[in-house]
Amino acid sequence: MFPSLEWILLTGRFPPTVGFMTTTENDSATAAATQVPVRLDFDARAAGFARAMSHLDQAATKELDAAGINPLLRELIRIRASQLNGCAYCLDMHTKDARAAGEAEQRLYALPAWRETPFFTERERAALALTEAVTLMSDEHVPAAAYDAAASQFTPREIAAILSLIVTINAWNAIGVTTRAWTPGSYQP
Repeated sequence: MFPSLEWILLTGRFPPTVGFMTTTENDSATAAATQVPVRLDFDARAAGFARAMSHLDQAATKELDAAGINPLLRELIRIRASQLNGCAYCLDMHTKDARAAGEAEQRLYALPAWRETPFFTERERAALALTEAVTLMSDEHVPAAAYDAAASQFTPREIAAILSLIVTINAWNAIGVTTRAWTPGSYQP
C-alpha cells in the first residue's frame, strides 16, 4: 500500500517510487530531481483506451457542469483521491489547476487533514467523505454515513456527477500509478 501524504509529512521519508527534490552532497544549493522511470507508455500501447478515458473525463466534466458543481470542489475531489492513491502526476496537475482556479494554498495544504480543519464547508466535507469512501471502498465499501452525508448536501443529480468524477479520477490514478506514464512536474495548466 502506498504511504499517505500524512505519513510522508510526519516521517519525512518518501517511498522509493516517488520522485522528489533533494540536494546534492557537493552543493546544497543545487536541487536534483529523482527520476522515476516510465514503466509503460500507456497512451501509445493502449491508444484506444486512452482516448476512451479522455472521453470519460469529458463526460464527467459535462455532468459536473450540468449539475452546477463548483470547479474548486471538483479539484478538491481530484486532489484528495489522488493523495489517497499516491498518484504524483495527478497531484501535480490538479493542485496546479486548483491554484489557477483560485484555490487557497492553506486549503490545499490542509486537504489531507480536512476533518481537523475549519477551512471546508459542509458540502465540501460531504463530497470529500464520499470521495474517500469510494476511493477506499475495499476497506468498508461505501458506508451509509458517507453516502447519507452527501445526500444531505447534494441533489441526486449532483451526487451522480460527483460519483462520475470520483470514478474517473480513480481510473486515471490507477493508470498513472501503475504505468508511471506521465512525468510529475511536466503538466502546465
